[in-house]
Amino acid sequence: MNEQIQVVTTSAGSVFWSTIIIIALLVGAWFLGSLIEERMKKVERLDKTLRHFIGAVAKYSIYVIAIVMVLTKVGVPTASLLAVLGAAGLAIGLALQGTLSNIAAGVMLLFLRPFNVGDTITAAGITGTVKNLGLFATELATVDNLYQFVPNNKIWSSDICNMSRNTQRRNDVVMSISYSDDVDKAIKTLQKMLDKDERIIRTEGKEPKVFVNTLGASSVDIIGRYWTKSSDFFDTKTDMTKAIRHETEKAGLTIPFPTQTVEYVQNGEAAPAKKSTAKKKAA
Repeated sequence: MNEQIQVVTTSAGSVFWSTIIIIALLVGAWFLGSLIEERMKKVERLDKTLRHFIGAVAKYSIYVIAIVMVLTKVGVPTASLLAVLGAAGLAIGLALQGTLSNIAAGVMLLFLRPFNVGDTITAAGITGTVKNLGLFATELATVDNLYQFVPNNKIWSSDICNMSRNTQRRNDVVMSISYSDDVDKAIKTLQKMLDKDERIIRTEGKEPKVFVNTLGASSVDIIGRYWTKSSDFFDTKTDMTKAIRHETEKAGLTIPFPTQTVEYVQNGEAAPAKKSTAKKKAA
């Protein structure tokens, strides 16, 4: 009877201390992860991406240590523990191939750094601002502020376009005029528009240029090519598109309308030809 009581007491004590260890290590994992992130904020070379990633790795590492310590505490032999962990690792690896590939992709994204937290990217068919690069997935906020939780493997296996990496971007705007209009006048009009905008860069090799690009079926297409800061790209593009509409009209230039002639036969005789027009939007 005494032996049974002693066994129960010993087992209860092991369970009690195992529970205490689990709780302590979980709290310690959260505290240590937060502490690491706070400490790394003082290191100027490290950005938010690396801070979050290292904090997550630290937390999960402590979780693994907690499991090993608890199993040891309840009396699982070390040799048996290693064998169980090896078999479990193999089984888990086969069952969670996608999850492990996300971790591997997260590590590659961290070291190769195609983007940082705060960059606007297009990847896996999604365009948005990077809010967090985690161990398993990347969190994005789309242009209309929708939350996107994208597995790292999808991002790593797709083309990544980083719209924030380069500080300057080039853009082309098109002015379409009629064949009866003065081409030189149109070029001067578009050049004047580019020269007036202070956001356009005028350094050597990146001066704004205007030239005839295409002799289309119903219009002469003139391109204005310019460079701006990446932060000014979209605002400049929309403003220039609007200005082309007003300046074209002010200069007496014509926005062409494609014309199509259709002939049809009625009662064996050719009926009068009809013309149909389709409005062509200015660039």
